[in-house]
Amino acid sequence: MNAHLGARTGAAAGPRGTLVVDAFVLLVLGALVAGVVTLARRWAAPLQATVAIDLSPRALPGYTLLSLARGFAAYLLSLVVTLVYGTVAAHRPAAGRILVPLLDVLQSIPVLGFLPGLVLGLVALVPHRTLGLELACVVMIFTGQAWNMIFSFYGSLQNIPAELHEVARVFRMTTWQRFRMLEVPSAATGLVWNSMMSMAGGWFFLTVTEAFTLGDRDFRLPGIGSYMSVAIDHGDRRAMVAAIVAMAVMIVATDQLVWRPLVVWTERFKLEESAGAETPHSWVLDVLSRSGLLRRLRALLGARPPRLARTTPAPVAAPTRVVGRLVVGLALVATAAGVVELGRLLLQVPAAGWVQVAAGLGATTLRTSGAVLLSALWTVPFGILVGRSPATAHRVEPVVQLLASFPAPMLYPIVTAALVALHVPFTLTAVVLMLLGAQWYVLFNVIAGAGAIPADLREAADVCRLAGWPRWRTLELPVVFPYLVTGLVTAAGGAWNASIVAEMVRFRGTTLTTTGLGALITQATSAGDFPLLTAGVLTMALTVVTLNRLGWRRLYRLAETRYALSR
Repeated sequence: MNAHLGARTGAAAGPRGTLVVDAFVLLVLGALVAGVVTLARRWAAPLQATVAIDLSPRALPGYTLLSLARGFAAYLLSLVVTLVYGTVAAHRPAAGRILVPLLDVLQSIPVLGFLPGLVLGLVALVPHRTLGLELACVVMIFTGQAWNMIFSFYGSLQNIPAELHEVARVFRMTTWQRFRMLEVPSAATGLVWNSMMSMAGGWFFLTVTEAFTLGDRDFRLPGIGSYMSVAIDHGDRRAMVAAIVAMAVMIVATDQLVWRPLVVWTERFKLEESAGAETPHSWVLDVLSRSGLLRRLRALLGARPPRLARTTPAPVAAPTRVVGRLVVGLALVATAAGVVELGRLLLQVPAAGWVQVAAGLGATTLRTSGAVLLSALWTVPFGILVGRSPATAHRVEPVVQLLASFPAPMLYPIVTAALVALHVPFTLTAVVLMLLGAQWYVLFNVIAGAGAIPADLREAADVCRLAGWPRWRTLELPVVFPYLVTGLVTAAGGAWNASIVAEMVRFRGTTLTTTGLGALITQATSAGDFPLLTAGVLTMALTVVTLNRLGWRRLYRLAETRYALSR
């Protein structure tokens, strides 16, 4: 009966409809192959001392596609690192005790902290080709994507129900089978959603990663980020608006063609379903489901005989352990060498440099705190009001997602121009610029928290006739609090990273700057002052890690012990 029903469903589209869809699939595959070949040719091209950026609108589609290709190349690298790093940290407790805190440190390092070493090292590795510079750009985008994905995957592996692990043992699954059939499906939903946020994080510094200066050397790659950077330098408002529109179109297209289908596809991996929950829908998957070519390919792959579980031979296991120990030894040697080099650089920082770092740290701490506080002041009431109604949340969330995915630095010149016209001091303008990127993290989490309030608690509040402030104080704010803490932590991290581009802005051929750690890091990078850059980056990383451990962790513990619904 199921086969008969499937035949009728497949035939409903008709031969002509199936041929059209198959032609569309082949066209898309051909376009992808052509894009990969074009990108490969570009990466193999000779390295040019200077790259001229064409600000005409006709050049913008090509630049947008180049930036999109770099973003997805970085995402593929992030995905591979996520699967390996998260798996090792989850399955090897000894390694996890090192890898998880290390991840906390890595995500606190701003992108400019990775930039000098990556660019100079990879360009020196491939000195006469564009490949080295392209790889450096991809890896810098990777540093804005990977950490969030790794935390998500690691957390999902830690939370797999024990009964599922027991089933895997009963069926004697191999390590690969357990990974492919249990761990990846269990982590798929969270990984896809965090991948969307990670792509947005990668876009944030696009104007920096595609156009940057190290000392007297100007490194620039054609892309929408460098297009916007040159447009800002020239004060070309038409080009800036065109870049903003192109970026918005790229984000919406990526959401509809990639992320939305993946969100719908991962619904099959959910361990439980809520009654009456709205099922996500994707028009792309609806179209692809009518492709006879993809159905035959899926049937061919599904017809392969299953592989029998095999144990790893002892001689193979022994070399594996030896290789693992060798890798750990090399990592320890590299770490020791890095510590020595770090100490050498810090000893070169003069006393005046450390005074600059201390003053910058104090100023940036005040600005990031102000940005986070301002974010909470409007997002908490607005998010609760939106989250109360599933229909309203369904309409608002796509708009918020677009705004959150848009790289805020592209809007900095426009916002700066408006605030300068209002005679707002730049030291306060920097707070507003930080706010542009930080606020969406808080809003997303508050909306999710308000939507998670159980129906029986809402009904109890209605029965007790709770309204206004009493309802907020006794029901909505306590339930939302754990989500709010998560949003504030993420927003604070985003504000610290945004300080690099918010405290020093190019505007109408001039540079506006204010005292701050972010401005110091940017200036040190441009001047090629590696000792001062190292001191600034290390100070920012240690500050963020300390705040996470001493401040935010206590709020997390309070949320878990006093406000969690499960207690």
